[in-house]
Amino acid sequence: MNSMEIVSVKIGDIVEMKKEHPCVSHSKLFEVTRVGADIKLKCLGCGNIVMLDRESFNKKVKRKIS
Repeated sequence: MNSMEIVSVKIGDIVEMKKEHPCVSHSKLFEVTRVGADIKLKCLGCGNIVMLDRESFNKKVKRKIS
């Protein structure tokens, strides 16, 4: 996906990010837990929560898995 493409996600979707989360598991997979002006993601490796604004999310997401 290029950075200009808008990714349509809903709560419960799993997305793969371009960079891995700096946790012990180094997971690139996140679950979407909130959608709006900001996107709330939960790391599937460690369970930590990350919030990104919509523009940053669209730049950093690689693909939607489910």
